[in-house]
Amino acid sequence: MKLYPLLFQPIYKYRMWGGNKLKTVLHKNYSEENIGESWEISDVKGDETQVINGDLAGYTLQRLAKEFEADFLGKKVYNSFGEEFPLLIKFIDAKTPLSVQVHPHDPIAKERHNSFGKNEMWYVMDADEDAEIIVGFNQALDKKTYSRLLEEKRLLEVLNSVNTQAGDTFYIPTGRVHAIGAGVLLAEIQQTSDITYRIYDYDRVDQATGKTRDLHNELALDVIDFQTHTSYKTEYQKESNTVNTLVHSPYFITNILILDKKYNRDYAHLDSFVILICTKGSTELIVEERKYEIQKGQTLLLPAIVSQVTFVPSEPCELLEVYF
Repeated sequence: MKLYPLLFQPIYKYRMWGGNKLKTVLHKNYSEENIGESWEISDVKGDETQVINGDLAGYTLQRLAKEFEADFLGKKVYNSFGEEFPLLIKFIDAKTPLSVQVHPHDPIAKERHNSFGKNEMWYVMDADEDAEIIVGFNQALDKKTYSRLLEEKRLLEVLNSVNTQAGDTFYIPTGRVHAIGAGVLLAEIQQTSDITYRIYDYDRVDQATGKTRDLHNELALDVIDFQTHTSYKTEYQKESNTVNTLVHSPYFITNILILDKKYNRDYAHLDSFVILICTKGSTELIVEERKYEIQKGQTLLLPAIVSQVTFVPSEPCELLEVYF
């Protein structure tokens, strides 16, 4: 069989803080309540997404990697990761705030959990008026002061809150304390990892269990980066019909395409798969004279062997373009 642009069946996740924007804004199809996350492309063990279009329907990422190797992943990705897909793509809808949390870097995650670390980025797609993101600290701290404030339940006093709106982008490296605020819908791009250290959860009770959720403060203490920064938001160009750099890190590269007319894109030089996340509008993609559709709330994976794509927007369209 031959590789082609791939759509996957999302995996929907109950979260106590989940709302209904995945359904009302992104048109996801599910019947459960409090769905907070749509895992679009995942190789997390037990949560492997499957192809839903074409001859490869039913294939997981690992099966694709095993069968097609570098043609699917790209030679450099396959040499680095073998059959393990390195990225996890999600949409997240926070009706109420997420817990304040932090993620470990690769060496600690490997030692403690036999996992990748979790460097990630957020692209805000929709935000209620006065919605906020927590990212980093608003003042210099050390472990002793941090631990005292945590014990006194005063941690919120030193967290950096940022008002947010659609289009805002935040890179969240491992060690940076963060939380998505109420009323925010975003796309998350991250390493393939489900390791989260929860450090504060507003003393909430999860209605599904009748209990508060576990905290991981001892594990988190050696992970937290206490360095402060003047700004945590990623600034970027927003030019139409070209490639705008968004977040370029050692763990993934993300650009944004803002399209309102036909646009040709050459991926031959990348030696990597490419993930396209549609955050606005819709577009047709032409690959080897075959047509594919992607609209807001959908994610498409281009195998590394796909080198030429023509985008034909049916309306003004925005795409996050992610590769390794």
